Amino acid sequence: MSELSELREDIFGVEVKRHVLWEVVKWQLACRRQGTHSTKTRGEVAYSGRKILPQKGTGNARHGDRGAPIFVGGGVAHGPKPRDYYYPLPKKVRKLALKMALSSKAQEKAISLVDQIPIGDIPKTKKAVEFLRTQGLEGKKVLLVLPEKDEVIYKSFRNLPYAKVLPVEGLNVYDILWADHLIITRPSLEKIYERLGS
Repeated sequence: MSELSELREDIFGVEVKRHVLWEVVKWQLACRRQGTHSTKTRGEVAYSGRKILPQKGTGNARHGDRGAPIFVGGGVAHGPKPRDYYYPLPKKVRKLALKMALSSKAQEKAISLVDQIPIGDIPKTKKAVEFLRTQGLEGKKVLLVLPEKDEVIYKSFRNLPYAKVLPVEGLNVYDILWADHLIITRPSLEKIYERLGS
């Protein structure tokens, strides 16, 4: 574990406001939604449009066709239709929330700085587990932050349900808050400063 005193205050020492984090997580989850849900209205179900009973004289209710929402197998009234759940959120808010998420982990002393992640040239889950064990993080939810995409490291950790690997460009509020601990390589730290520095 490395001392966190070298972390910049303007990025890792920001006042954390829960509502801003909530807004950004809500926006992220909304953007992930496929929005492909769909139900059939009474005009789309495969039923005849014939009136099922005479209007008067039978003592039954004044029903129209069998596809009405009141019947089993009929259309759905006011059901969901395909839609896009995306809505815009100011870049300033997203950037601020990212700083707040990193700051919250720094306050919890849940950030480790390492020079590199020792996996080698071939993906090995065993080495990934050994690395987490040496950090005292085996079994904890861990987010590893790399300067750029690294297939070897990604493949080494992808079978571990409690570990995620992200490049700095993919760093986001949801995944930071999901993790119990962040492992950041020093080259990644420089890229975080470039991305979030004012």
